[in-house]
Formats: sequence, structure tokens, C-alpha cells
Amino acid sequence: MSNRVLLVDDESNVLSALKRSLLDEPLEISSASSAEEALEIMKSERFKVVVSDERMIGMQGSDFLAQVRIRYPDTIRIMLTGHATLEAAMKAVNCGEIYRFFSKPWDDINLQFAIRSAIDKYDLEAENRRLLATVKSQAVELRGLERHYPGISSVEKDQQGSLILPEMSEDQLAEIFKQCESRYGIKLS
Repeated sequence: MSNRVLLVDDESNVLSALKRSLLDEPLEISSASSAEEALEIMKSERFKVVVSDERMIGMQGSDFLAQVRIRYPDTIRIMLTGHATLEAAMKAVNCGEIYRFFSKPWDDINLQFAIRSAIDKYDLEAENRRLLATVKSQAVELRGLERHYPGISSVEKDQQGSLILPEMSEDQLAEIFKQCESRYGIKLS
């Protein structure tokens, strides 16, 4: 997935300024002029990061980011506001689980850095999910092997640290090799 970012603000001049501040970044940027429009866009497009204003006509940014958290929990959420209040910040953090909170006018460099960091966070979490799925799949396969070949997953080591495998017949080893070759394309014999 490319580094897709969705900018949401009901003021077109703010959207233009945000786009200009991210012009030199390696990002694929989309924009929406309302929270409702942004949610509609997100139904068909995936984004790594959403940057939203707090005060907008219709749905407030904190409510929008809370919806994004529920519907698209992997998307990293950043809030901008020209009216930073403790209440808005608390609502955004508690309901939308935002990653960063910026006051308008924002510093371009800090915003660029925050978006880069958010993308890194997204990518790292995606890789963690992929690795966890792999580990779970391997655990299921290991349990299956253990059912067919009791004791195969127990490992002992000798004094030099070499693995000691349980005694197996030639037929059992041949069957294991055959299964590995067919499942993984690994030639073991």
C-alpha cells in the first residue's frame, strides 16, 4: 500500500495550505471538505493517515476520528484545530485515540515529521500483524504434526547444544519429508 494520506477540513484555503506543506513529501494525498465526505471516500479507499480539523460544519473532527477508529482501526489519526481547548483535546484522545494533536497555524516541519512517523507506525503495526498471523499459522501446523507424530515438537539438546531428536523409523522420516516437500516445496531427502 502506498503512503496514502487523507486531509479533512471544511475550509478550502486550509486544505490548500496543508497540501502545499506536504508537496515535497512522498505521499499520495486525497482531501475532503467534510467528515461525512471523508467517511464516504474511506469506504472505497484505504489510507495510512487521516489528518482532520476539529471544528467543521456537521460532524466535529473528534467525532469523525472516533468513527475512523471504529471503522478503520489501523488508520493513524492526527487532529488539527484553530480552537484548542482542553475538552476538545481530551475528547479527541479518548474517543478517537489520536496519534498527534496540532494547533493552527501548524509548523510545516513538525507536521511533515508527524505524518512520516505515523506512516512508520502504520507500517510497523502492519508488519507485526503479518508476523503474528504467520506465528499463529505455524503453531496450528505444529499442533497438527504433534497429533500425527507425538513428541516431535519436544526438543532436547546435548552438552554441545546440538539438537537431539527422538528415535523415528525410516518410514516416519520419509513421511515427514514428503509432507514438507508437498507443503513448502522444500527438498529434504
